[in-house]
Amino acid sequence: MGAQKSIHAGKAKIDVNVDFTHKLCAALMLPPLRDNGNPLSLIIGSLCIKHPNLFGGSEKLDVSWDKGLYDSNILIAYRRPRPEWLAQQSFVIQHSISPEIGVHGLPIDNFSRSGSGGVNLCRFSAGVDLNEPASSNWSSTTSIKFEHVRPINDDGRSISRDIDGFPVTCSGGPHDNMVVLKQESHYAKANESSFSQLSLQIEQGMPVLSRWLIFNRFKFVASKGLKVGPAFFLTSLTGGSIVGDMAPYQAFAIGGLGSVRGYGEGAVGSGRSCLVVNNELTFPLNKVLEGTIFVDCGTDLGSGHHVPGNPALRHGKPGSGFGFGYGLRFKFHSGQFQIDYAINAFQQKSVYFGISNVVS
Repeated sequence: MGAQKSIHAGKAKIDVNVDFTHKLCAALMLPPLRDNGNPLSLIIGSLCIKHPNLFGGSEKLDVSWDKGLYDSNILIAYRRPRPEWLAQQSFVIQHSISPEIGVHGLPIDNFSRSGSGGVNLCRFSAGVDLNEPASSNWSSTTSIKFEHVRPINDDGRSISRDIDGFPVTCSGGPHDNMVVLKQESHYAKANESSFSQLSLQIEQGMPVLSRWLIFNRFKFVASKGLKVGPAFFLTSLTGGSIVGDMAPYQAFAIGGLGSVRGYGEGAVGSGRSCLVVNNELTFPLNKVLEGTIFVDCGTDLGSGHHVPGNPALRHGKPGSGFGFGYGLRFKFHSGQFQIDYAINAFQQKSVYFGISNVVS
């Protein structure tokens, strides 16, 4: 249940989306993170303003605001026209607030769900994105941004320590600052019976000031899909590692939808390194409905105790785990709604709901 509206004001376009369905899904799959008694907090929505010719020279301005149950994100992007053979340049400003469940969340119900640990991240970033021209099957993006990260509690007040008294920032103070150089590369190749994808991401914290974070963070995702008769088999491998300065919120969180199903978000573990394997077989039931069976597993490669404050050990997370189950995929004109039923290594059951939209 929701509402969508598009408004044209001159050359600008305004898209408004308000969704009430998330209230039901969240109530079924998540324990309450917090309850402030405000009925508007149970509504999610988005506002997007686009102008295709801001100053008369094909400059594009995009302003978007997204509100979830417990998070919000504001993004402002300004793009100047450049020749196609040059990297496309965007100036980006972003501000977001989101609960930090993956590392500081508290596992409950035999790790099948994660509750609030009282830590939320307020992030501000500003910088430049450069989208390189695609060549063959490869595409890449380079960005350099200033980031300011300020942990807050559920009441919106700045904090420097978690509920156990351990620092939640690398600096030990109420915030962390960093300048991050980021390189992302994507490879994709597909035909009628199979596809292959590879995503590589490298982040480098630049030594601008002595108290700013200096680190190197690497992550990869490799996927392979293969048609098997009327069914489709998909396998993926995700891994990463970080060296240098590190705040707890930069750890790799393992567990949850998109990771190891059967566990709550980050309930398997959080470490300086990770490795996750997902296998899924999808088969058609009718024109709009698909069934799926899956097996997931993941590990922090024994690196959980290298995270400052060792939050995974303090919360009793195992560091490795597996889950298996089955699900349904409902296709509709603008996306897909999925339901997954999973069982983890502790024989605890979980149900996941998800909606993926096709953006025109």
